Parts: sequence; structure tokens; C-alpha cells
Amino acid sequence: MAWIPGGTFAMGAEGFYPEEAPVQKVAVDGFWIDSHPVTNAEFALFVQETGYATVAEREEAGRPPGSMVFVQPPGPVPLRDWRVWWELRPGASWRQPFGPGSDIRKRSAHPVVHVAYEDAAAYARWAGKDLPTEAEWEFAARGGLEGSQYPWGDRPEPGRANVWQGIFPWLDRSEDGHGTTPVGAFAANAYGLFDVVGNVWEWTSDYYRSGNARFSEIGPEGVDEIPQNPRVDSPPGATVWSSRVVKGGSYLCSQGYDHRFRPAARQPEAIDNGSCHVGFRCVRRPPQNAG
Repeated sequence: MAWIPGGTFAMGAEGFYPEEAPVQKVAVDGFWIDSHPVTNAEFALFVQETGYATVAEREEAGRPPGSMVFVQPPGPVPLRDWRVWWELRPGASWRQPFGPGSDIRKRSAHPVVHVAYEDAAAYARWAGKDLPTEAEWEFAARGGLEGSQYPWGDRPEPGRANVWQGIFPWLDRSEDGHGTTPVGAFAANAYGLFDVVGNVWEWTSDYYRSGNARFSEIGPEGVDEIPQNPRVDSPPGATVWSSRVVKGGSYLCSQGYDHRFRPAARQPEAIDNGSCHVGFRCVRRPPQNAG
């Protein structure tokens, strides 16, 4: 894990997606965070020691075991309906990321995927850790670069992260590999964190609210009116309370379609949903900051 010293930063972004705005000054205390997303090998050890079965591996409410898998169309398709390139595939799970017949024997260093929120939270408890808040995650991902669009600066430089290269969703030049890549395959940010953008989206503990509503129920903000260690840890009323925030984008993000491989990028993810491009990393807070 890497120690993040904490501090105040400008959270969010303008000019991309409305749910990232407005930019707001936020403060976080120091914490440790995993230097890379949890890998298949690490998750396998957790399962071996606990016998845990993920949401995707269970049959619940008449729903057969399975998870969402990206299916690359053979040619151009309308971009209005994501169901064209996503398929709920029976049998898909962290053990079989592409469904029956696939496995992770050569993917031990890849991020674990097909993990729902409760799966990530269960792993974190087992490891004596927590899932990061959105503010902690974004602060760490920025690597100390105040206001930059990416962890390395303001330009989307090729070779910096595992993202879609080509025309989404049908043409992938695969210059950085197709699908997930092993953690650490790309340079770390200034805090020593790998894969903070691209590769896999990462769960945070915050319930999803859009833009201005993010911290609307946080307590008094203090004399400087800067939220301290903000978190959205209760169902946000009329919004989709069953969604948590995921951060960082994935290998399916591209400049031309889904420009979300940035620290400020955020989107809701249903808590009972696992897919082939969502993973997580954990944090550990000093005792005085835990909670």
C-alpha cells in the first residue's frame, strides 16, 4: 500500500460530463491505499480462505449465475443503446471472465472483475481494510497534480493507460492489449499508484449522487466551508440509491466515445452488478481517521 498524506484539492471537473461538476474544494485526511487494483491471485486467496461465493456465482431470486460481458460488434453500430455490446452471460464470473470455457490461469496478475459491491466490501473486511470514499480515491488518483485532467497532465498521451484505441465499440487496434492488462503494465502516478485510470473501473463506498447533490447532506463544513472527509453513506433519497460511485474508467473508455479515463470521471454502478470491466482497490485509515 502507498501512504497518501492527505490535503485539500479541487474535486470534480468542468467541460466533460455534468455529473462531474461543479469543481469543489474538498479535504481528506491521510490514508494508505493499494498501489494497484486487487488481482485475481489476491482475490483467489480470499476465496480459498473463506469459501466466499460472489454475487455472479449465486442463483438468487430465480436469476441464474452470470454476469455482464462486453461483446465486440463486427462493424459500426448505433451508440444510443449500450445493450448492443453488452450481454448478460450465464456462467460468467471472476473465475470465468468471458463465460464457460474461459479461465484466469494466465491472468493471475490481472485485476479481478465481475465483482459486485458486496463482493468488494467482503474482501476489504477480510483484508482488514475498507473501500475508499470517492474523495479519497480521486485525491489519490490525481497524484498531487492539482486540476490536471489526467494523472500525468492535461494531454491524453498514448501508452499511459489501458484504454480503447480505435472506434468504439467495433474497432479496437489493441495496441495495449485487448481487455484487461496485468497491474503495473503502465507507469504509476506520482504517489506510486498503478492503473488509476483505464484497465478497470473501481468501486468506492459512496452512494451515487450527481454533481451539486454529492455533498448536500454532509454536516457543517467549518469556517473555510471545505468539506472534510466527505462521504455519501446513506441512500440519497429520490436518486438511484442502489448505485455506488465507480471511478477511473476502463479498457473500454475512449476519447471518441466515453472520455472517462480521468480521475474526476465518475458514474453510477448498481450494487448488485458485476461486469468484465469493474474491479476495486482498498484503503486503510489510521485509527483516528477510521469510520
